Parts: sequence; C-alpha cells; structure tokens
Amino acid sequence: MRFINPKTDYAFKKIFGSEQSHDVLISFLNAILYDGDRVIKDLEILNPYLAPRIRGVKATYLDVKAKLDNDTTVIIEMQVLNIEGFEKRILYNAAKAYSTQLGVGQDYTLLDPVIALTITDFEMFPEMTQLISRFILKEKDFLIDYPIYDIELVFVELPKFHKEVAGLKTLADKWLYFLKCARQLDVVPESMNLIPEIKQAFEMANEVNLTLEQIEDMEMQEMFIHDQRNAIKKALNQGRQEGREEGKLAAKLEMAKQLLDVLDDAAISQASGLNMTEIAQLRKYS
Repeated sequence: MRFINPKTDYAFKKIFGSEQSHDVLISFLNAILYDGDRVIKDLEILNPYLAPRIRGVKATYLDVKAKLDNDTTVIIEMQVLNIEGFEKRILYNAAKAYSTQLGVGQDYTLLDPVIALTITDFEMFPEMTQLISRFILKEKDFLIDYPIYDIELVFVELPKFHKEVAGLKTLADKWLYFLKCARQLDVVPESMNLIPEIKQAFEMANEVNLTLEQIEDMEMQEMFIHDQRNAIKKALNQGRQEGREEGKLAAKLEMAKQLLDVLDDAAISQASGLNMTEIAQLRKYS
C-alpha cells in the first residue's frame, strides 16, 4: 500500500474534515486534547470538506472546524511552513471565532469556548521540550487563571515527536505517528490497525482510493512545500549574511518571487512580509 501525506492541505482536510470524518475527528481530538479520554462523544463538522479537484496550488481551503457536544468550537489546522505573521494569525482566528458568535444586542453569557488546535511541521517553541503546549489567559505576575477559560491555543510540534512503532503507547502517540510517518509506510502497523478510527484514516489516505489526478495534485503540493521551504531557508541565509536592511528586503523579494506563480497577492504578502504595493510592483517587472 502507498499512503498520501496527511500533512498536505488536501489530505489533512480529506481525512479530518470531510463528511466521512466524524468518528476519525472525535478520536483524534480526544487523543490530543483530552489524553485519550472519551470526553468528546459527538461533534458536528462545520462546512465539511467535500474533496473537490484541487488542480493548482492557488486553491485555498478552510481550516477544519467542529462544534463539540458541549458547544465548544475547535479550529484545527495543519501548518507546514513557518511563515511571517503565523503566530498572530492563530490568535486572530481564535479571537474571531469567539467574537463572531454573537449577533447585535445578544448577551455575552451566550459565548461558548473556542480551542485553536494547530499542528506544525516545524518547531514553534524551540525553548520548550514538550511536544504539546497549551496557552490560556493568566495574570502576568502570579499566573492566576483568568476567570473565564474560554480561549485556548494548543500547539503540537511534530518535529519533537520521535517515537517508533514499538514505542507507541497512547492514542495520541498513534495519531501523531500517523500524521508524521504515514507517507513512508507501505503497511498499517498492527497496533494501529486495531483502532477503528485510525484504520479508517489509513483507508482514506490509501492512494488506491484516489484518482490519478488527485494523486498528481497532492504531489504538486508536496513539491510546492519543498520549494517554499528552500526559498525561506535561502532568504533567511541571505538576510543573515548581509545583516543589513537591504539584505532583509532582498530576502523578502526573493521569497516573493518564488511565490508569484503559485499564490495570490494576499497570501504572498502574508508569507513574505511585503505590502500589496510592493508585490504589485514585483509582478509588473518580473
């Protein structure tokens, strides 16, 4: 068997955010958010992803969003590139999901909690060793929790996960191994095949269940991710070597040039840090 890479945009949303993903998502969220306890017994996937054709990398998709049986909204995102402003975007999306619950004149007591769960394929917090980190509002000096525990940011850093099949003990271990290693496998590990939801996830990721065009599209995404990682690395190295404002601008321009044919201007601006006018000029003379 050959499996698609669950870390690509298309595959992640197909596995965790489609109409067939109900039980898979419940198991995954219980594993990551609640240490494998069956806290979540039901949920509704908001705007289910129907896995349309994805020809061209410019296509964009919503994050996976779900409403839990306790009315908590969970936003789930897989992020493979450490782009500029990413940390702010996570906070903005969580705050937006929280604030837009209310209509004009509605009471604040109607607000329900929001959890932003972000899985990264890079280290977000190199100063910390833990794999999963959770952020909430606390008093700055005494670290006392804010009375309302309504917005939580949860991060899972895949590069910090190093377990092999024999060492997979918890449900979270097995889900994270699936995310990180499914692409390299040619058979489902026996211990993971015994869990119905993970077995289903592998079935959804099996290339035999996809069209040739869908497989080609995902390979294009993987190539795109690889190219952009190299572009970011080159830009950072150039900025460090020159150590001047001119060097920083040149690095941003180099990154933006790499993205002109695959992203729209707003996405390029977010990734490179250039403003829309600078990107328009770059398009004009490139």
